[in-house]
Amino acid sequence: MINTRGLFISELFYEGRLAAKPNLESQQLDGNTKFNGSGLWFVGVEHEGNQSSSPEEVKIVSCIVSDLIKGDVFYTNNKNERAKLTIADIKVIAPYNAQVNLLLSSLPDGIQVGTVDKFQGQEASVVIFSMSTSTPEDAPMGMEFLYSLNRLNVAASRAKSTFILVGNPKLFEPNCKSVEQMKMANAFCRFLEMAN
Repeated sequence: MINTRGLFISELFYEGRLAAKPNLESQQLDGNTKFNGSGLWFVGVEHEGNQSSSPEEVKIVSCIVSDLIKGDVFYTNNKNERAKLTIADIKVIAPYNAQVNLLLSSLPDGIQVGTVDKFQGQEASVVIFSMSTSTPEDAPMGMEFLYSLNRLNVAASRAKSTFILVGNPKLFEPNCKSVEQMKMANAFCRFLEMAN
């Protein structure tokens, strides 16, 4: 069975034709964390006036990472092997280099942090995506960059088990000015509908 992350990717980017490979349903987290299981998660962080970086989101991402690597959270892989989740099992993505740099200065040494482009073709048990911008109007390269369907697809599909989007809830209330912007906004709203 395909999890909500797989359903989301299949529905929005592959016209529902994407199917899970055998044995992938065993990939999940368990233990002392609210992120048990697999799929999509949204963690809302309210902030104002942030454009390409958000200290508020960095603080939350840092708490999430600390929670996941504290020693009592486990990842089961596609061979049904269960092991403690470590820094090596997590990738943190942000749309802007300013947020990447802020995250790198606050997260534990050794954690992989970068933009979507850096992780093209790579996977991790858990992927955390920090949106950084307070509102669509604050996005320095416009809504088209921040809400890029390609970036969202690549970010979500890097996760083997768990994809956690950290962002301001105001990002789900865009004032769209074109059909293309509505398509992008709809993908983010669908994410919110499907997230745990």
